[in-house]
Amino acid sequence: MISQPSTPLQSSATAPLAGAPLAGAALRDAHTWVFDLDNTLYPAECALFDQVQQRMGEFISTTFAVDAAAAAEKRKYFFQKHGTTLRGLMVEHGVDPVAFLDYVHDIDLSVVAAMPALAEQLQRLPGRKLIYTNGTVAHAERIMRKLGVHHHFEAVFDIIASDYLPKPEIAPYRTMLKAHGVEPVGAVMVEDMARNLKPAAELGMTTIWVPTAAAWSKPDTDDQSHIHYTAPDLTAFLAALPA
Repeated sequence: MISQPSTPLQSSATAPLAGAPLAGAALRDAHTWVFDLDNTLYPAECALFDQVQQRMGEFISTTFAVDAAAAAEKRKYFFQKHGTTLRGLMVEHGVDPVAFLDYVHDIDLSVVAAMPALAEQLQRLPGRKLIYTNGTVAHAERIMRKLGVHHHFEAVFDIIASDYLPKPEIAPYRTMLKAHGVEPVGAVMVEDMARNLKPAAELGMTTIWVPTAAAWSKPDTDDQSHIHYTAPDLTAFLAALPA
């Protein structure tokens, strides 16, 4: 299902203008597609991120010698205040990010199935394809190989390349675009967390929201002008793009 933007769009026969999201065939022909990883490329229903959250809780419990309930509260606090649990642990407690990332990404990927239909739709997109994740390159590569889509992506921009500044901080978006030579106008960003699309839209990218049932996936303000398209099923959305 494709949810169209409510603002007027330029004709696909004209070059994209700053501030105007791509539409029609121009969307399919975007020069670069930047995809989030977790709960975006794979369905949130496989609950892979639940494992990550459990591992975060275990790490916090061990680090601070607290029970599971207290660890969950700390994790929630760090996420809400700093954007990611890791950022909160680093800023407030000087936690080693490598140790944290290695621990929380040591998860069972058997719940992730290959997605040949998604791979087919990625093949149809003529533009460059990148991953931008608050996780690590190693985590992204493991998942992409399980999905069977790794060969469609030329690079992964991860939390380490972001200097541990998480989305939706705008600075790492600029770093990502510069590092990979991406002009934001004419590029697309795909994300399951609506708030992470705001910086992308501000920089001139066209945005696609992949909503999930999780509370953090939903917009955190009434202003949703930074969401240009909504794609409850990413594979179906890409399949429905005009040729």
